[in-house]
Amino acid sequence: MAKLTMTAHKQPTGKIRIIAGEWRGRKLSVLDKPDLRPTADRVRETLFNWLALRLPASRCLDLFAGTGALGFEAASRGAQSVVLVERERDIVHHLQQQASVFNAKQVEVIQADALRYLANQPTPFNIVFLDPPFSSDVLTSCLQTLTNGWLAPNALLYIEQSRETVMPDLPQGSTLIKQLMTKQVCASLIQF
Repeated sequence: MAKLTMTAHKQPTGKIRIIAGEWRGRKLSVLDKPDLRPTADRVRETLFNWLALRLPASRCLDLFAGTGALGFEAASRGAQSVVLVERERDIVHHLQQQASVFNAKQVEVIQADALRYLANQPTPFNIVFLDPPFSSDVLTSCLQTLTNGWLAPNALLYIEQSRETVMPDLPQGSTLIKQLMTKQVCASLIQF
């Protein structure tokens, strides 16, 4: 008797709640994938308190979208547009489904490697989220590339990294304005 083989798509295994805004209390489903690490509620709440006055009508880029928590939270709180960049095809498909469920017309999901995306013609963003997998070493490259036209005047850049990781050198003309340390994470907000 022949064996039947089926390719199984990853199923959502968890939920992340949107903290505030239009979709307050709604939940994003999260796929069970290695390196897919949602930003903790406490860290997200602090970050979006930092961004509260700058977020409405802003253009946001979530360069390592993963769960989409940062990008969807920004859209829920009034961002004019949010671009979610993710390289994993199944995660991209899942994020597109989430955008459809939320009727999030201001959210665009793009399948691309972060550095390849940044190799395109730059479009300036007001707020950029950099939350790569902790095992990667792309922060320095992303920071250097973002300064080549990707940041609008007075842009804000959020970096989330492992607490043990050394903060990369900040580009000239940028200033670290806020920082939060938890047991596992160092969350930094940089002004350009």
